[in-house]
Amino acid sequence: MRIALLTYRGNMYCGGQGIYASYLAREWKKAGHDVHVIAGPPYPDLDPGIPLHKIHNENVFGLKHPEWIKRDNPLALLNPLNLWELGVSQVGMFPEMQTFGLRLMTRWKKLQERHKFDVVFDNQCLSWGLLAIQATGIPVVSVIHHPLHIDRAADFAIDPRLRTKFKRTLYFPLAMQETVAPRLSRIVTVSEASRAEISKHFRISKSKVPVVYNGTDLDIFKPFPEMEKETDLIFIGRTEDRKKGIGTLLKALALCPEHISLKIVDGRIPPHGLVPKAIKKLGLEKRVTIVDRMLEVPDLVKQYSTARAAIVSSVFEGFGFPASEAMACGLPVIASGGGALPEVIGLDGMAGRLVPTRDPEAMAAAITDVLADPVKAAAMGAHARERVATLFQWDQAAAQLVDIFQETIRATHSRSRAA
Repeated sequence: MRIALLTYRGNMYCGGQGIYASYLAREWKKAGHDVHVIAGPPYPDLDPGIPLHKIHNENVFGLKHPEWIKRDNPLALLNPLNLWELGVSQVGMFPEMQTFGLRLMTRWKKLQERHKFDVVFDNQCLSWGLLAIQATGIPVVSVIHHPLHIDRAADFAIDPRLRTKFKRTLYFPLAMQETVAPRLSRIVTVSEASRAEISKHFRISKSKVPVVYNGTDLDIFKPFPEMEKETDLIFIGRTEDRKKGIGTLLKALALCPEHISLKIVDGRIPPHGLVPKAIKKLGLEKRVTIVDRMLEVPDLVKQYSTARAAIVSSVFEGFGFPASEAMACGLPVIASGGGALPEVIGLDGMAGRLVPTRDPEAMAAAITDVLADPVKAAAMGAHARERVATLFQWDQAAAQLVDIFQETIRATHSRSRAA
């Protein structure tokens, strides 16, 4: 099968979407499919033999004057699409999803004439341009990891002021995605929790949204018993993302016995962000270690092994890579019951503990319970790795998606003949 895999931000360090695209491309290539990745910057590092088609942008989002003009060719900003991107980003919009699809649309005819793709697989861009590409006769399937409505709601919960609500509503391209998603050939998602939210926000029947769980690479994410334990708990993720519940986690830590420590791994913590403010307010300076640099994957994996347990405090996760990666590294996981985390960790308590979202008292009790018995915690970690090996493998995900592509192609051809 000839697959065009789209990802508007391709690098694995951009978050889960980069990890998702990289591993699926690898597995499809291994299975003998002809997969091409079409990506925006920062670009992915792909396995040899996987073609990369770059959809360039001028990377102006988030830059203030005069930073955005400091570039080798400032006149490139006069291109109409670049100029629009610069303008709307200055008032708080995030335009990359829209512009990625529009730029791709202008190149699609030549790409398709040369490579003759059977299907387009969109990694939650949901841009207007996809409708134009689908109108040429090729089916477009998109994965929605979770609706961006959830990100907006998490922001509102932190700061309910009208000014904040206006800015965050402007930031997310919800109207575009709500229009595009129901009109694509097929939508898939990565958990039952996300499927329910997609049905709610995009008005698509749950029966029409298949679930394909993400994978986790057990050859990379694995225990390192020789690593010295430096902390009781480890949190890995973007702390400024309001969905991650870092405030709840730090409040829970303050309620735990004083000997319990936490390591936060996040290379994007601003000096006056949520974490520094909360640590100071709660008096946790001596109990929290911060790794504030971007880590290569091998170093990230070793960080897991410096802890006795992992903590995932998210209000919602469409899947939850930090949970599955920690489990693969042999750690028990204490997590909120947000979104898909119960599906990843399991409801039987064998791999970790689930607590209600935004409940620091319940989280503190679970932390204390798990850490109180090292033998029991180690057994939970071993079970967690077994659960990942059984349920969350990338080759399984890639094969299931190919089945969905084939079914969608057949349905598209049947509709064309009927018309």
